[in-house]
Amino acid sequence: MKTKSLQYSVLLIFVFLNTFAQKKIISHADEQYEKYAYSEAIKLYESEANKGYKDEKMFQRLGNSYYFNGESVKALKWYDELFAMNDQQEPEYLYRYSQCLKSDGNYTKADAILEKLNKKAATDKRGVLFENNRKYLDEIRSNSGRFEIADAGINSNYSDYGNTVFGNKLVFTSARDTGTVVKKNFRWTNKSFTDLYTAELMSDGSVGNPKRFQKKVNTMFNESTPVFTKDGKTMYFTRNNFLDGKRGRAENKITLLKLYKATIIDGEWKNIQELPFNSDQYSVAHPALSTDEKTLYFASDMPGTLGQSDLFKVAINNDGTFGKPENLGASVNTEGRETFPFISGEEELYFSTDGRPGLGGLDVFVTKIKNDGTFEEVQNVGEPVNSKKDDFAFIINSENRKGFFSSNRDGGKGSDDVYRFTETKRLICEQELSGSLTDSETKQILSNVTLVLFDENRQNLQQVVSDQNGNYVFLKVKCGKEYTIKTAKDDYEIKEIPFAVKRENGKTILPISLDKKPLPLVAKTAMIKTPSVEVKAKVKPIGVGTDLAKALQIPLDFFDLGKATIRKSSESQLKKIVAIMNQYPVLTLDIRSHTDSQQSASYNMILSEKRAQSTKNWLIKKGVKGDRLTAKGFGETQLVNRCADGVKCSKKEHQQNRRTEFLVTNI
Repeated sequence: MKTKSLQYSVLLIFVFLNTFAQKKIISHADEQYEKYAYSEAIKLYESEANKGYKDEKMFQRLGNSYYFNGESVKALKWYDELFAMNDQQEPEYLYRYSQCLKSDGNYTKADAILEKLNKKAATDKRGVLFENNRKYLDEIRSNSGRFEIADAGINSNYSDYGNTVFGNKLVFTSARDTGTVVKKNFRWTNKSFTDLYTAELMSDGSVGNPKRFQKKVNTMFNESTPVFTKDGKTMYFTRNNFLDGKRGRAENKITLLKLYKATIIDGEWKNIQELPFNSDQYSVAHPALSTDEKTLYFASDMPGTLGQSDLFKVAINNDGTFGKPENLGASVNTEGRETFPFISGEEELYFSTDGRPGLGGLDVFVTKIKNDGTFEEVQNVGEPVNSKKDDFAFIINSENRKGFFSSNRDGGKGSDDVYRFTETKRLICEQELSGSLTDSETKQILSNVTLVLFDENRQNLQQVVSDQNGNYVFLKVKCGKEYTIKTAKDDYEIKEIPFAVKRENGKTILPISLDKKPLPLVAKTAMIKTPSVEVKAKVKPIGVGTDLAKALQIPLDFFDLGKATIRKSSESQLKKIVAIMNQYPVLTLDIRSHTDSQQSASYNMILSEKRAQSTKNWLIKKGVKGDRLTAKGFGETQLVNRCADGVKCSKKEHQQNRRTEFLVTNI
């Protein structure tokens, strides 16, 4: 009995000691994780996980540690464990899980996880972008095959990335250990800190042997991603928070990234100083210069960031000072990681992000910077630049279409590698849209027809007028988009033609035929003679082209200002229209709604269309068959007086333009 008690006591002590040791290891792993020492945290967490220990927080941090080190397939193993334990995770874990699934080629499950993200966080732009573009893989495929890529010839067994061209040299980042100095390891990755290296660009497209950049720039910490002014006198680059032998730390004692500026004096880079918008409390990295060198772009997680890191810009003043950093906004940034910006000679912004629908990890995207500083549509540059892993640090020479990018894709030499490329086909896809206009009945050509091109959001893009031969041309129409052409000509019906442009360069021919407006009061007429108490109008003849509202002396405006719901007080007047429709069972009407010019043209067009449809629906509810009615809004395009945009008019004059017409089209 005493023996059993002793054995039981020993077992309890063993369990207690084992549990105590386990908690101590996990606690130490948590400390390393909080210090961004992910490589050490992974060792400690995995030592316990491999013993069968299961914990939701541990699985989260194990997955994150691999994810932040760009090892998404390894992260997937632990995110799988996390979601098997509890699939009700926060949106950020849903997104990271989907990204890792893509890196493993499982796009079907990744998309299913993104659907859950969209339901759980409806405002998360990453989920919204997916929901609005479920065929993103088709779009990426259509953008693919435009590059010939090859190993740059400078890669080591370590991490090589973040390149720029300086004169006839490639300047890049590397963690290689040349043996010339004692190297320390970066606790984030457990790999050597990075330095800058240069390699000569040969005339045959190859790259010479790498050499270490100047000593005064390289330190015992990380240096990366330089950019040079065109005159070669100034360099901006990324470095850990270290200057003049002093190391800066954030509140959690972590040394973050900052941007530095250096100038060349007598062939050496000197006068190294940090930029004024740096901080010990957040990172600023990966500089890029605008073509006029008056703006510096960079990545940061500074206050005001929308996601994990965003792209910012800051003005470089003539006296060398800097303005206030500006976030590039939601048209570029997401809740994910936007990083590694580059501005091409054609004012294109290339950058990498994991926040948009892509192939997995970081993908390279591009957008055109407009003259007003806003951005055109953001597009994935496609394969083979993008892969299932992280693809980043894309730069291109706009003249010869050659460049470099970095990737940690399978088949590389080190953890990150630099690749060179030649772009064989431009991503910009534009078409010339043209055609001729004719009368639908006589086939006669129609000159002086005004045509307006609208995009899918009803934005006015271009306006042209058909020439004497009835021809029209819209230039530089974007491929793969949906558009609407709206026509206007006296004596002809307004016509709207929706169409889609193919995703290929070339021309689209779109002939258009227009219908003449019906002539008023043709020979075929009838008399309003119903005894109905609802119709108290004078007896008048009606025919094709008659406006029933005028014939019945009905007030022409049935709506409150800015509204599209028929006023209750107007319903008794509209019942007269119903009475006439009942009296003449074959009579058909075209309902036309007009507005004044006090709002924008696009607003008025939308409002009038809503009013026309609202009137049609009201008549249908009162028993009029829908196939006897057509309805269209004309906005402010057919004003009855002088009160156009910019003309000062009285309320009464504006009121004259707010009207609804009921034109007889058959009787």
